Amino acid sequence: MYKKLLSNISSYIHLSEEEKIKLESLFLFKRIKKNEFFLREGEVANSVGFINSGLFRYYLNEDGEIKTFAFSKENEYISNHESFLTKTPSTKSIQALENSEILVISREGLEKFYEEFNEGEKFGRKIMEGLFIYYLQELTSFYSHSPEQRYLKILEQQPELIQRISQYHIASYLGIKPQSLSRIRSRLA
Repeated sequence: MYKKLLSNISSYIHLSEEEKIKLESLFLFKRIKKNEFFLREGEVANSVGFINSGLFRYYLNEDGEIKTFAFSKENEYISNHESFLTKTPSTKSIQALENSEILVISREGLEKFYEEFNEGEKFGRKIMEGLFIYYLQELTSFYSHSPEQRYLKILEQQPELIQRISQYHIASYLGIKPQSLSRIRSRLA
């Protein structure tokens, strides 16, 4: 159950055998069914999840219009970092698109990890740097590439996601209507 998590963390920092055992005690196993939420708009994010299996989407509700802005899958972390870091209500929701299994660490558990593990703070910094770069690239792509170019990027870099995510959610992520996505897919076929 903890193998993927330990492997992921070990790709960033060194963990002693003692730290690996201690780390397992900081995470709780949780199943989230398809369409259930890891976090709802209005709740304060007090935990971070590591996805063992499954798929999630991040979205916001802007005057009744649902806008998907990110997806997370196996071997990735989920949380609304803005809400988590500021301890304020989330303006976004995180919903399971598949039956999922995650390992969850509380705010207090994460603080213990940062303080009590030799390279805990280094891990946190590396994760946040990665997220910073990812969101800058996503923002730049949204404004500098057409929806078709962004769709081609998904096809090239994460083709398995196209099979796992509904056309509706992909279109929302691209900032277009499902009909426009159908036209793009037809042109590319």
